[in-house]
Formats: sequence, structure tokens, C-alpha cells
Amino acid sequence: MKNHKDKHSFFNSLFWKLGATFLVTLLVLSIVYLYISVYTAEMYFQEASQKLNAEIALHIAQENKCFIDGKANEDVLKDVFHNVMIINPSIEVYLLDTEGKILTYFAPNEIIELEYVPLEPIKKFIEVKDGSFIMGVDPKNASIMKGFSASEVYEDHVLRGYIYVILEGEEYENATQLVFGSYMLRLGVRSMGITLIAAAIISLIALAFITRNLRKIVVVIRRFKEGDLSARVNLKGKGEISEFGDSFNEMADTIVKNIDEMKTMDNLRRELVANVSHDLRTPLSTIQGYIETILIKSNTLSEEERKNYMETIFSSTERLKNLVEELFELSKLEARESKPNPEPFSIAELVQDVQQKNLIVAQQKNIELKLDFSYDLPMVYADIGMMEKVLQNLLDNALKFTQEGGKIEIGLSPEKQDILISIKDNGRGISADAIPHIFDRYQKAERTITTENEGLGLGLAIVKMILEVHNIDINVKSNKESGTVFSFKVPIYKSKQSIIKEVEYN
Repeated sequence: MKNHKDKHSFFNSLFWKLGATFLVTLLVLSIVYLYISVYTAEMYFQEASQKLNAEIALHIAQENKCFIDGKANEDVLKDVFHNVMIINPSIEVYLLDTEGKILTYFAPNEIIELEYVPLEPIKKFIEVKDGSFIMGVDPKNASIMKGFSASEVYEDHVLRGYIYVILEGEEYENATQLVFGSYMLRLGVRSMGITLIAAAIISLIALAFITRNLRKIVVVIRRFKEGDLSARVNLKGKGEISEFGDSFNEMADTIVKNIDEMKTMDNLRRELVANVSHDLRTPLSTIQGYIETILIKSNTLSEEERKNYMETIFSSTERLKNLVEELFELSKLEARESKPNPEPFSIAELVQDVQQKNLIVAQQKNIELKLDFSYDLPMVYADIGMMEKVLQNLLDNALKFTQEGGKIEIGLSPEKQDILISIKDNGRGISADAIPHIFDRYQKAERTITTENEGLGLGLAIVKMILEVHNIDINVKSNKESGTVFSFKVPIYKSKQSIIKEVEYN
């Protein structure tokens, strides 16, 4: 079954289709060429015959008394016509009046179709003396034009009619068709056979050479389809087929890259599910445990214990809410549903607000949270809510990885068209290998081996995506001993008047 299928597909291949098309085209062209050759040969023979016998009608007219008192001398003419045809059996002789009516004739079978012969070709033949080939109507077959000889016939200097001689009459035509047909048939069959065989061999060899690169590409595509993702087309030279091979290689590389990215994303999503399951289960278990304790010991718990339990439940719900918000925010950013709404605002005031919100957490960990900037900085132009989220996430990251007694510094530095924002901590730094991946989704920077730094690893990914929608790049510098610095630039707000003045100045 497989061999039958392979054989079927082999004969349906491009090679055989092109070969069959070429051979059919060659056969049609050969038939057309043979027909043209036969037609041209026939015209050549008729033209040659007319040139050789152009004056035969003139001799008949001059040497015989064709009319007596305006009437055809039929007795004499029939004898003359008969004698002429005995000497040259290929001709047919007709006597016409001045209107072209056939008065008498001598031809085989004595059967004619026409009573009148058109005089235009006859007059043209008589007038033209340059030997041009002119064809006239055959009285025996009105649909056929043949070479002829013609001459005017006078009686006492009065035009009485015309001698009209068909140079290749019916007998000649029958004989030549028989001989010529047999000869041309043999010649045509022999020449066409040799031509077709030679052309078939040459065309198949040429097509095999032309399509060999296509066959290579088909083999590679089949291998790629069957799962060999490393299969690539390797062709030498230039041209459309080589470009096709290069295009396939680029497409294959893109497909493999997409597959690898999908596998990586799938692994990351699996890791996310595991992290989400763990991080959601922990606060839920805490909430459930304390609520059960309250329900069981509701009559024996003191107000102080009840308050502590409720605070623990509240902190767990806050943590659960933050986890859900991070997931929701990241999903919106990935789907490009969150778009920035830029407006002018004071970056100094925003940084100070974020610092105030985190002072208690920093004091609890005995971490110094320091600001380093001047309060007369120009306003910046960005989405204030998104910038606050960026600062909060970066500060959370710094607080998380800075040890007790450490220091965190938020700096603002004006530049020509931007404000440089930096968040520096002296905690444990990030390894050089880990820096390129710290903004990846669901990744955690391994800056500490303690278990208290829990989370999904989405904070920095959210930072990166918020800055990307603002067309802002973020830079990271880190040292294992001295800590880490995150920095990015926010554009300074320019009013319409300041923009107009700047353009005028330039």
C-alpha cells in the first residue's frame, strides 16, 4: 500500500507534471510546424510553376485563332487544348469571354463548378510584369486558389476574351497529393519521432537538474513536518529557489523560537500556579485557623486574645488582597488594558508621600529610609498612579532584601529633559547572572536565603511593564557587597508656551 502511494505521489510530482506539459507542448508545436512546412512547400511549388509557365496562355492565344466572328472556335480550340494537355498533363485550359464566362474548356472529367471566373486576378496577372505570385480560382473547386497563367485574346484588334490556364490541375493535384502525402508522412513521422525522443530526453534531464533543489526543499519540509525541528535547507547559489529555501529556514527558526517561548511560558505558568497555590493557601489557612479558634473558644477568650486573633486575620486578608491585586494588575498590563493617562505632577511630593507610607515598616526593621533631592524640582509628565506603583514596588523590593540596620536612599537628579529617579539599598546584591532575569514574570531574585521574603515575584515584572507603556527604560546596578541601585528617567513637563519658546530659540 505504501509503495503504491509513493509511486502515485512520484508520478504526481512537479518533475513529471512539468515534463508532461513540456512534451505535450512540443507535440503541438511539432504538428503546427509540420502543417506550416507542408503549406509553405505547396505554395513554393505553385509559385515556381507559375514562374516557369507564365507565358503558356500567351502562346496559346497568339498561335491559334480562338474566335471567329466573335464566337469561340470550339473545334480548333479543343484540339489545341487536348494537344497542350498531352504535352503537359498537369494543366487545365479555359476560354473566357470578356465577362469571365467559361465558353469552352478542356479538363479531366469534364465537370466544373463555376460558369464564371473572377477577372480581377486575371487582369492583375496580365498587368503586373514583375513576376509576383498571383493565385486564381479553380473552376473545378471554387474553394481552392491555385497558380495560373492568363492572356488576352483579340480578334481584329478587338478584345474577345481570355485564355485561363490552371497550372496544377486535378490530375496533377491527385498525383502529387498521393506522392507528397506518402513522402511527408514518412518524413514527418520519422522527424517527429526523432525530435520527440531527443526532446524528451533533454527536457527530462533539464527538468531533473532544475527541480533538484525543489526536491531537496520538499525533503526538508517533510522532515520538519515529521518532527525534526532541526531540519534546514542548505542550498548554494542565488535565485528564487534559494530565496524560497532561505525563507523556509527563517520561518522554521521563528517556529522553533515560538515553540521554545511557549514551553518557557508554560513552565512559568506552572510555576505561577504552584506559587499562587502556596501563597494563597498560607493566608487562607491562617484565616481559617484563627476563625475556628474564635468559634471554639468564643466563651473563654479574653478581649486581648480576641483582638490579637482579629488583627492576625486582618493582616492575612490584606496579604491575600495584595496578592490578588498583583495578579489582576499584571494580567491587565499584559493584555494592554491598562494605558497611561499622563499629567504634570511634582515628583518630589510623590516620592515624599511614598516614603511617609513606608516609614513605619522601615522603622520596624530598623532600616534608615533617606531622601536625597531638592524640593524645587520641575514637574514631570507621566501617569501619577502608575509612577506611585513603580516607586512602591521598588521600595518594597528594597525593604524586603535589606537587612536590619541597613539603609535605603531615594534620589532625584535633574537632567536636561528628564528627572533621574534612583532607589539604592545596601542589602545583599544580585549576582550578574541573575540581573537579566529579575524582571521576568514569576521570577524571584535570589538575594537572600531566608524564607520570610515570600511572594509571587511579580513586583519587578509590574514595574518593567508600567515603564514600558511609558517608553521608559529601567537600569540595574548591583554588587554582592554594596547592594543594588534601580534607576529610571521620567520626562520633565513642558507647557505649550515653553515648547513654542524653545522652537523659536532653536
